[in-house]
Amino acid sequence: MDLAGLETRQLCLLQRIARFESSLLPDGARPQPPTPSPAASTLSAATNTIESHLTNILLSNGVTDFRFGRVPEDYYDRTIEERRDILGAPSIHHLCKSIVLVNTQAPANITDCSDRSNSKYYVVVIQYTARFNAESVKNFLYSLNNGKIPKKKINMRLAPEEESAKLTGYEHNAVTPLGMKTDIPVILDEAITKLNPDFFWLGGGEVDLKLGIRTSQFIQFIKPFIVSCT
Repeated sequence: MDLAGLETRQLCLLQRIARFESSLLPDGARPQPPTPSPAASTLSAATNTIESHLTNILLSNGVTDFRFGRVPEDYYDRTIEERRDILGAPSIHHLCKSIVLVNTQAPANITDCSDRSNSKYYVVVIQYTARFNAESVKNFLYSLNNGKIPKKKINMRLAPEEESAKLTGYEHNAVTPLGMKTDIPVILDEAITKLNPDFFWLGGGEVDLKLGIRTSQFIQFIKPFIVSCT
């Protein structure tokens, strides 16, 4: 049994002991459970909803090797080595992020993501330790369309935060390719597919919630374009 399972069993045992001890006391002397504040209840419900929602999406699409990790508020103020340790990642290179790109030079008739080969927007998943190369994505899209789209009509840039949030439903540092409001095509940096072990971390729908997932299962489910873009 893993550590999480042991902790769960220990918690259940402690709760049973507490209930038994409480049952021996007179009614007036029994401790009453604290009433959570409305804000705390709302936050807890929202968290459970997001994690449960993404879990259902993953399981219903055949993804079984994944886990969520809750990180402290100052996570992004910490070094990448500290972030690695918080999540228990094998290396700093296993920490990844999802960014939304917009083609600022797309023809007027390209306004959405209905054409995976020539979309207005793309979500790119890259490592935190890598430097994104927009030119590589440009060349890939040019080849993907067999040169029918002039290179001057492909100019991939980081989408503004408010635009990214509107398209994905997730705020900055929480973006994940799962459960997005818009079905945006995904590009996975080829370097991630070469990680050993093949299990990487990325955003989990909330700023302090991260998702670890088996690379092969991520690819099978999301079906991203795999491109060397760093």
